[in-house]
Amino acid sequence: MDIRKVKKLIELLEESGIDELEIHEGEESVRISRHSKQVAQQQPVYAAAPQAAAPAPVAAVEPEAEGASCPKYTGTVARSPMVGTFYRAGSPTSEDFVSVGQTVKKGDVLCIVEAMKMMNHIEAEVGGVIDSILVDNGQPVEYDQPLFTIV
Repeated sequence: MDIRKVKKLIELLEESGIDELEIHEGEESVRISRHSKQVAQQQPVYAAAPQAAAPAPVAAVEPEAEGASCPKYTGTVARSPMVGTFYRAGSPTSEDFVSVGQTVKKGDVLCIVEAMKMMNHIEAEVGGVIDSILVDNGQPVEYDQPLFTIV
């Protein structure tokens, strides 16, 4: 794997909120992790090692602790389709795409999620009224994170 690709992956990891990234390219693979599993450190630790052709098994996601409840939203929840940065407007000087109380139609642009320097317009999947905006402008968002509620 080209060292320039590895450096670019490290930069993307630093810019995003994820802790670990694993990429397979043919028989080669690279795993980049922010934190070493042997020693807890304050600085990010990056490890890249070529592996055999067999991919490593993916660890199961542990369920959340019992008693921890997910918030319940009314109406339809518009979720982020990707990891990135949430923006309410097309540019810092532009008006927000939507605001609380505004009526939207299916297909209207609600916001932008920037991922890897690409501006992705997030559209309303249903028509209705914006009930709440759940993320602050400029904040990082995770995959499937609730962004808006539409009633």
